[in-house]
Amino acid sequence: MTLSVTNTLTGEREEFEPRNDDEVLLYVCGLTVSDDAHLGHARLWAHADVMHRWLEHEGYDVRHVENFTDVNEKIVARIGEDDFGGDESEVAEHFTSHVIRDMRGLNLKRAEVYPRVSEHVPDIIDLVETLVERGYAYESNGSVYFDVTAFEDYGKLSNQRLDEIETQGPEDERSEKRHPADFALWKAGAVAPEDVAEHRHADLPAVEDPCGQTWESPWGEGRPGWHVECSAMSMTHLDDTLDIHVGGRDLVFPHHENEIAQSEAATGQQFARYWLHVGLLQTAGDKMSSSLGNFLTVDDALDQYGVDVVRTFYLSTAYRSEQTFGEKEMREAEERWERLDRAYEAAVDACDSTDAYAKAEDETFRGALAETRTQFREAMNDDFNVREAMAALLELATAVNRHVDDHDAYDYWALRESVEAFEELGGDVFGLSFGAVTDDDGTVTLAEELVELVLDVREAERDAGNYERADDLRDDLEALGIEIQDSDDGPTYRFG
Repeated sequence: MTLSVTNTLTGEREEFEPRNDDEVLLYVCGLTVSDDAHLGHARLWAHADVMHRWLEHEGYDVRHVENFTDVNEKIVARIGEDDFGGDESEVAEHFTSHVIRDMRGLNLKRAEVYPRVSEHVPDIIDLVETLVERGYAYESNGSVYFDVTAFEDYGKLSNQRLDEIETQGPEDERSEKRHPADFALWKAGAVAPEDVAEHRHADLPAVEDPCGQTWESPWGEGRPGWHVECSAMSMTHLDDTLDIHVGGRDLVFPHHENEIAQSEAATGQQFARYWLHVGLLQTAGDKMSSSLGNFLTVDDALDQYGVDVVRTFYLSTAYRSEQTFGEKEMREAEERWERLDRAYEAAVDACDSTDAYAKAEDETFRGALAETRTQFREAMNDDFNVREAMAALLELATAVNRHVDDHDAYDYWALRESVEAFEELGGDVFGLSFGAVTDDDGTVTLAEELVELVLDVREAERDAGNYERADDLRDDLEALGIEIQDSDDGPTYRFG
């Protein structure tokens, strides 16, 4: 069975065929770094990660790019808060470092590159210039807008007619635009105080003057529009045509619709062959959202549940479906993870015991093992159906336990194959950490005092100006699976 995916662009299930037989260009819409990441953001990351892992498992060379949006009025709104620094770039740096820490804590495979908007402004300006030259965009009072009436296929992703689309952008843009649905590619000047006010915390003083980073452009000093950023970054690091574009379902319109319009208008090529949209994470009937305040940060979730329980939670629901977060759901995830891990340990112990024999054969066990691999592959090739793939792994856990409980002479071959199946399918594909020594709350148990001693030595080396030696110590710790995060308050660490 070959991989098939549900393409938002066509609304149909399609057989996956990348442009190049052995390579997949995968772009993931990343986070606007204006706050700590929460479990809603991490749901997108986890599913994109499993997609990446499965494509590699199937033999593809995956070129995975995921951006950080570090230029945004929500970031500007955080200027002046404690420990965040005094300008937009410092606020963005603060939260970007937290996002990277959370990604590593979730055991995500690293993308090929994590481009930031601030380092791609020249690429953005080049793209906007191309759109103006080709007649798809126009300048107005130092800003540049995309002319939606010039792009014949506008609305094809979200299945909307142009005359049904409401005004895009803030109210102050309306007098500058030819059509209410036209959207900003470049905004003149800095961020206006009124665009910051709705995102600014109530205990902070109001912003009275325009602020935020600006850049020189052919239309004057200004800032890039939100939508054009992903087009410029993805085409810079991948190609004019992507194989898979992944994002949250709430981004279909206007963000992804606008990405298609500006990219295809500029290049004349299809922007993305397959659009895969991840359903939202719900809590108490609403989507988990920073603006609603109904969220659990990734950092807190990892501390409370452990990475394997969090990943198992996400693996209980297919990416396209909505998912509910709550204590009941997390308890169920913990039970599933413990069931898998206990079965893995039972298989390892039995395989390495003197009761495992070369000529012992349990045909029922071997049949269940073969069925696990078949069902897992069929599920993953069925639009990355992690729910059914997880069910197959749980059936293997049952088969292992039944064999160990019911036999005095163990089938060594089947046990060894089961261990490899857990490590390959559950570990390499699902990103679970089989075989890790954990304590009661699911965090990896190592010699914390020793790690802290090494960090003390590293800090002493840095204070003495021995930065190369300090970097070597950091690299040595990371090679052992210990992620180090430096901050103004000193280094912190997490066991990966």
